[in-house]
Amino acid sequence: MKPLKPILILLLLICINQQSSAQKYKPIIEPAKLVKADPRLIIQSGYLIVPENRRMNNGRKVKIPFIFVRRPDQDARKNISLYTTGGPGYSTTANIDSISYNSGFLKHGGFIAFDQRGTKRAQPCLDCAGVDTAIKRSYKHGLNKDSLVLLAVAQCRKKFAGEGIDLSAYNTTESAEDINDLRLALQIDSLNLVGISYSGGLMLTMAINHPEGVRTLILNSPLPTFVNYEEHALFNINEALEQVFKNCEADSADKVYVNLRERFHGYFTSLGKQTFKLRYLEKGTHDSLAINYTKNELLDAIVSRLNTSQVKSVPSVVNDMINGRHANYVREVLDGYFAGDSQLSLGMRYSVYCAGQIAYADERKIKQQNEVLPWLGGYAFNNVDHAICSCWNVNADSVAIKTPHYSKVPALIVSGDIDPWCSTFYNRYVKRTMPNTQLMIRHNKGHAPGYTVDGIDYVELFLANPFKMLVSKSKDLVIE
Repeated sequence: MKPLKPILILLLLICINQQSSAQKYKPIIEPAKLVKADPRLIIQSGYLIVPENRRMNNGRKVKIPFIFVRRPDQDARKNISLYTTGGPGYSTTANIDSISYNSGFLKHGGFIAFDQRGTKRAQPCLDCAGVDTAIKRSYKHGLNKDSLVLLAVAQCRKKFAGEGIDLSAYNTTESAEDINDLRLALQIDSLNLVGISYSGGLMLTMAINHPEGVRTLILNSPLPTFVNYEEHALFNINEALEQVFKNCEADSADKVYVNLRERFHGYFTSLGKQTFKLRYLEKGTHDSLAINYTKNELLDAIVSRLNTSQVKSVPSVVNDMINGRHANYVREVLDGYFAGDSQLSLGMRYSVYCAGQIAYADERKIKQQNEVLPWLGGYAFNNVDHAICSCWNVNADSVAIKTPHYSKVPALIVSGDIDPWCSTFYNRYVKRTMPNTQLMIRHNKGHAPGYTVDGIDYVELFLANPFKMLVSKSKDLVIE
């Protein structure tokens, strides 16, 4: 027998290593009481335990909370809906205090609330509290916010690395595998996947990787993983503002807002990098601070109002700002920064977003938005960017998540036409390769507008017959 050539030995070792890394594992359910529920309901709750990184045999595990509830007359294996929240970085189960007999999706069948790895209640939880502290410090002392945030991000990463956490294992592909592992562990045939914002894209990924486990998709203002959000962010905001300006033009009786679009464009373009000052009193303190602010804080106040309940105030706010009345709105924005966001696990957000969005985003195209839309130019539209991701240093997620999903799976998608983040353009993009998709576009509604219009629950109609075309009975709802 001839000795193996070096190249053949190398190939053999690679094959052995691949077989080893693909070693089978068994998802484990660890029971735990996570929520109060009506005693008439059948409830199973606890933690799904799976490998942290399914491609590595390092023995590390993650524990992910879930709550599975159903009525006694509902099947334990069929017609189950699974929901996980958006962000990425927010917890699903942490905000569920109790479950009543008539809660939400229970009228459609069994319901599962499932967290994403790295969020609150999950183990490990990837919190980075130092980032909020850094932002407050930058305002208090007039220091560069970006520099302080990067220092806090580096410290947070160092802490997790010291604990042996593989930050590259917290991404959309792994979370989709978590969903399928939970389905298998609970012996569920297929799921109605319910997603909102980021988790809408997560559910699409689950449908790509495990179509056998998906009955329908129900997506509220989804952000598909296959779009490069950073390259569209300012266009999304501008599109939402355009709807507001068109509403002003239609309301010819109110002369205060004549030419509001042109005045907004001119004023905010002229601001450039100009700096303003005001006195700000942090809640719970007695001494006010001298705070510097820019166009960013003004745009924060406007964009945060592009939602269903506040959109009617946007023209008034814009008009005030153009006339130099900034203070109340800036103080409102500062209240948010000084309070921080205790519900957001920033480390998890960095891992998911850096791996699935920033890793694929073209910085040149991001900057070109500033040239095309100078009134929004320079606006910090996200708390994750290339600089942060260079510091966080995780591997890019699978290129498969950047591919549109070709599928016959029936889907119901709802969006608002003043959503500044997840444009209706994204929804139409999903439908292009998923022909059994129905789009509910709600007029003058913002992010996550909901499926019930004029008392009609369109989810109920959809689940009863997912392939039957829905019909709108409202002038403020278009179904495509």
